[in-house]
Amino acid sequence: MPTNRIDASVSAADLQAIRDAIATIRQKLPFLVSLTVDERRATFKTGSDSLSFVTNAATAAQGNPDIFPASFDRQAFQRDFDLFGVLTALSTEIDSLAADVDDTRLATGGETMQQSIQVYDYVRSAAKTEPGSKAVAEQLAERFKKAGSPKPAAKPSA
Repeated sequence: MPTNRIDASVSAADLQAIRDAIATIRQKLPFLVSLTVDERRATFKTGSDSLSFVTNAATAAQGNPDIFPASFDRQAFQRDFDLFGVLTALSTEIDSLAADVDDTRLATGGETMQQSIQVYDYVRSAAKTEPGSKAVAEQLAERFKKAGSPKPAAKPSA
């Protein structure tokens, strides 16, 4: 990955505008739910294999209103069908945005790590001649110590 592929910042005002936009989305979709793991397992999944079935069922419900008992709310079914379509389109757009945000975060993190290693190298070099740099170099060196490295056994006292 090229160094400094991304050189950008987000102003405090822009960050607040983004957060406000997210809040607006949540406000415009007040019916959003958070399912538990068990609820997710128990829910019928409407993937690509089932989409044509659901679409055909919606068409059948519209075209044959007289065959349904009064207990079946065709209008509620149609609203759910329409909402599913809208949420599917929104989900695609939001997933794409989330993937772009995550990829940019990953790339920026990689660049930051490369630059941090350069900083570490400069600090290590400076620690040889500059007073006070040794403590900073030791602090930065903690990142490269292996967590599982065996410690030397204590010598028994005689």
